[in-house]
Amino acid sequence: MSAPRKRGSRGGSKRSGPPANRKADGGGRRPPDEDRSPRVSDDAGGRRPNDGRSRRPPRTAKGLGGDQVEGRHAVRELLLAGKRRVREVWVIEDLDQADILDDIEELSRELRVPHKAVTRRRFQAEALTESHQGVLARAEAVPSVELDRLAKKPGAFLLVLDGVTDPGNLGAILRTAECAGVTGVVMPKHRAVHLTPTVTKTAAGAIEHLPMALVGGIPTALRSLSEMGVRTIGLDAGGDVGIFDVPIAHDDRVALVLGAEGDGLSRLVRERVDHLAAIPLAGRLNSLNVAMAGAVACFEVVRRRELSPEFDGA
Repeated sequence: MSAPRKRGSRGGSKRSGPPANRKADGGGRRPPDEDRSPRVSDDAGGRRPNDGRSRRPPRTAKGLGGDQVEGRHAVRELLLAGKRRVREVWVIEDLDQADILDDIEELSRELRVPHKAVTRRRFQAEALTESHQGVLARAEAVPSVELDRLAKKPGAFLLVLDGVTDPGNLGAILRTAECAGVTGVVMPKHRAVHLTPTVTKTAAGAIEHLPMALVGGIPTALRSLSEMGVRTIGLDAGGDVGIFDVPIAHDDRVALVLGAEGDGLSRLVRERVDHLAAIPLAGRLNSLNVAMAGAVACFEVVRRRELSPEFDGA
């Protein structure tokens, strides 16, 4: 990987230290303009204002969630994967013609899934995101798998999430993870977002292909992973090694650990991982958000495995 390009001095305040000493953690600071779900308050009459979102109160999903999938790519991938039962598909009746809509209708017919064209008003009353693209599906929830099943897979590449709470971040992380070849994801049961409709939309179908384990606590899960021979790498600004310098062989079983937005890795997690690694930053900003940091780290694991002398391209 080439070294960061040198830049001449620029106007404004000077940097507080050399670029090599500034590193990004797996959490980072949340940008001020990052998408957030708007708060909805009741009016004086106790009715929820019509803001284009669902008029139903949000449902509390059990387990991982994922029972309502919104967005064209996410719904098509749900039908294509065929890994869980789909109860029904809804589309807005006056949508412009698109190939992906034809695919969804054809797949629904092949799988004998009820395919309903409904009015925009009725659809909006049921949708739980603002970027649904006029398509939603209701399906069985995504099942959780056992941690040891993920850990014992040869060449396992796991992603462990230590309290990610933003649905947009989680969806982006899962989409990147699936593209990078991650073989399993580990999430905590508490104090973290799971598979909400916003997550499923942002993940664009990745949740259909990523086995996920829901665990009681991340520190305990990391100890179990280490006992099973999985090398754990925590992404942290205070890491004693750069992510580009962590030795990884093509057949190593690896678990990459990302921290929560803002706070990064918890103290116990920092103590339990085998390596604390950081992403060196060469610019003026001092952090990456968790989704971006996770993307850099995931593909660095892929790169180092491919550079291993024993890599056979399989």
